[in-house]
Amino acid sequence: MSIHFNKPYMTGKELWYIAQAHANGHLAGDGHFTKHCQGWLEARTGTHKALLTHSCTAALEMAAILTDIQPGDEVIMPSYTFVSTANAFVLRGAIPVFVDIRSDTLNLDETLIEAAITEKTKAIVPVHYAGVGCDMDTIMDIANRHHLLVIEDAAQGVMASYKGRALGSIGHLGCLSFHETKNIISGEGGALLINDPQLAERAEIIREKGTNRSLFFRGQVDKYTWVDLGSSYLPSELVAAFLWAQMEEADTITQRRIGLWNNYHRWFAASETAGMCRRPIIPPECQHNAHMYYLLLADLETRTQFITRLKALDIFPVFHYVPLHSAPAGQKFGRVHGDLSNTNHLSDRLVRLPLWIGLEEDQMDVVRHISSALAGMV
Repeated sequence: MSIHFNKPYMTGKELWYIAQAHANGHLAGDGHFTKHCQGWLEARTGTHKALLTHSCTAALEMAAILTDIQPGDEVIMPSYTFVSTANAFVLRGAIPVFVDIRSDTLNLDETLIEAAITEKTKAIVPVHYAGVGCDMDTIMDIANRHHLLVIEDAAQGVMASYKGRALGSIGHLGCLSFHETKNIISGEGGALLINDPQLAERAEIIREKGTNRSLFFRGQVDKYTWVDLGSSYLPSELVAAFLWAQMEEADTITQRRIGLWNNYHRWFAASETAGMCRRPIIPPECQHNAHMYYLLLADLETRTQFITRLKALDIFPVFHYVPLHSAPAGQKFGRVHGDLSNTNHLSDRLVRLPLWIGLEEDQMDVVRHISSALAGMV
């Protein structure tokens, strides 16, 4: 038995749809399958407009251009996130302002945001960690009162919601990922959700190398030309074809993952009661998508021993982010506001367990080994 952390899932239609894309004679972006995927996102999230991108990183970079981030602007975000969350804004000359996370969900602590706002603050970037929604009511209230933009990093949030609203559809913009480690995948891939209609036309222009090509193909202009900043953010039609097969099965994929997540949660309740670990906490207003299942252990040394013991059994749990404020580039380009004690402490303790469709038949054995490893470290 060798249990890797992740194993990409295929529904069975991906290669057939890729062949169809080839037969259609359209392999570049914005073809038949791209339009299907964008329509699915608009219908499922309620966003005004969805645009596929070649990664969530690309969607974040588009968001930074679209919101007119300028050198010296400040953008409030958690330090406990992937580097792209900060990099997208640093590329525009902005300063990431790192604020601590909550101890329950590991999301941006909404109670600390307002104190971090200065006259240079331009945007807030909440990250929905593990597909569990941030307190978006509070965040949007703060943003509205201070005239700030909200860009949701919902890379892990496809098929998850906050108070019935899809993650990524609540702020002015939302960014999704379809990387192979996510629930709905295309290898690499992402999407930008444009929730403010005033930003939609410019978003198309930025995505098409700064040209008004999309307007041309809709017959709204008689030729297209370079009109703004932009880059090539479109995925190929082959990527969209693969993604469409996944979207067709999104509900089934989500339910199977939730089943695996619920098994872990039920089976580790006794370990939590015995003080061996802490399980994830899901607020009642959040519907998560079972993107990941993690445990919080006692400290860094315990986590290291835990991972080492399981690797010896061919089971491969992994830790997660090294906080950005502690990274060389984070210290160079960003700044810290307040005490990041939760970020520092929880990042040392968190370990993610294998969770992928197909694990069902081996999951009980995995749990048995994990339980034994936990008990052996008490």
